[in-house]
Amino acid sequence: MYRLIGGLILACLPLAAPAAGGLAPAVGLAAEARQAAAAGGPLIVLYSRADCAFCRAVKRDFLGPLAADPRYAGRVVIREIGQDSDAPLADFAGRPTSHAAFAASERIRLVPVVAFYGPDGRQLHPPIVGARLPDFYQSYLENAIEQSMQALRQR
Repeated sequence: MYRLIGGLILACLPLAAPAAGGLAPAVGLAAEARQAAAAGGPLIVLYSRADCAFCRAVKRDFLGPLAADPRYAGRVVIREIGQDSDAPLADFAGRPTSHAAFAASERIRLVPVVAFYGPDGRQLHPPIVGARLPDFYQSYLENAIEQSMQALRQR
């Protein structure tokens, strides 16, 4: 009996831990978006694939450091949705789905995509599609966050 319980606990640990690169996987989009909006920021979602080198670069070079940046820490919530993942997810209406199914419903074709959502599930700013020019990516990201925060204040 103890072995069974221990095995179940160990099997669930990856669900609670952040994904490789330091981003937590999305679990409940409505709650995560409300948490971000309560702090005055957007829910930032990285749509990625396990085999995407550009996705890893965006996580490592931009979104990971952003989460630790004092200007944004506690003001934004950053989550990852795997376009190729069957991980369970509750969408913005609370309906059960999977990462892959939700990415398809958002018409995500190419990755990486960084999207900015409000508490109602609507995008606050056009998504950043692709890795773009590394020298300018940080400014694209910061501009999108600031405009998303402004859109939230105007609601």
